[in-house]
Amino acid sequence: MKAITISRYGAPEVLTIAEMPDPVPAEGEILIAVKAFGLNHAETYMRSGQWGDVAQVTGIEAAGVVAADPSGELAPGTPVVAIMGGLGRTRNGAYAELVTVPASNVAPVETGLDWADLAAIPEVYATAWSTLHDNLALTPGVTVLVRGATSALGQAAVNIAADLGATVVATTRSQEHAALLEKIGATVVLIDDGNLAAQVRERGLTVDALLDLVGNSVLRDSVATVRPRGRVCQAGFLGGLAPVTDFNPIADLPSGIQLSFFGSFVLGTPDFPLANIPLAEIVAKVAAGVYHAKPVRTFAFDEIVRAHEVMEAGTAGGKMTVTVG
Repeated sequence: MKAITISRYGAPEVLTIAEMPDPVPAEGEILIAVKAFGLNHAETYMRSGQWGDVAQVTGIEAAGVVAADPSGELAPGTPVVAIMGGLGRTRNGAYAELVTVPASNVAPVETGLDWADLAAIPEVYATAWSTLHDNLALTPGVTVLVRGATSALGQAAVNIAADLGATVVATTRSQEHAALLEKIGATVVLIDDGNLAAQVRERGLTVDALLDLVGNSVLRDSVATVRPRGRVCQAGFLGGLAPVTDFNPIADLPSGIQLSFFGSFVLGTPDFPLANIPLAEIVAKVAAGVYHAKPVRTFAFDEIVRAHEVMEAGTAGGKMTVTVG
């Protein structure tokens, strides 16, 4: 099979196409013929070596068809999506024509979406759904602020929260993205200058829950932005991976604020089963236009270096996908 490999850790050009042996599924695994895969910032960290030694083939999500299932549960040719399960970290990932995935991390789907569009859904929508429902316990009528809303994960969160009946406050660093965020469900758009707490107070807004995708660089401001006894979930690191310097809960964490973290690498584990996420319903809502999930750009397999350059530059403005074959 052809696979995109990390020839060494570094810039996008270290990604090279190579011939590799076809993987063979063990018991409890499913072999997938990959039709398309989504691009995720996590893969830039893996490729660059920022997350230490990882698998030779990166890629944490895929859309394709079952090539083989030793259990016999899924017939060959069944359309599926797959996420996490060690993909790209501890086992070769989705940047390939074939990939083996733990069965717990594979979900069958029925949809008329094309492969490039389907591949834009699983990782960001599963993550957004989990953070909003589990970490933030979002309900209709509450106000949620999505920090980093123009990212692919941020847009998924805005879609889901607005459809749920929440009032969505979305942030961006550029005014030119405001119209997009309003189109997908944001009621209020704020330009993130690093001091959202002050902006929220000045506008007389009450934020019940905050999904922080910018990360450690703004954590102190995020926990100061929600109301007393509000919730904050950190689920991204768009602002970089550097830790919060000298964070002191006594001084930096307002009393009563519930701060949590969600890493999508847990999806498919016994404590976070993929079956708890309504992926079939999510895909159906995308197909119906309820969720605006169409990728902003799709690349060919041999354009992977350019794809990573765009992703690393932060100029995509949403989810990007790659077609295989």
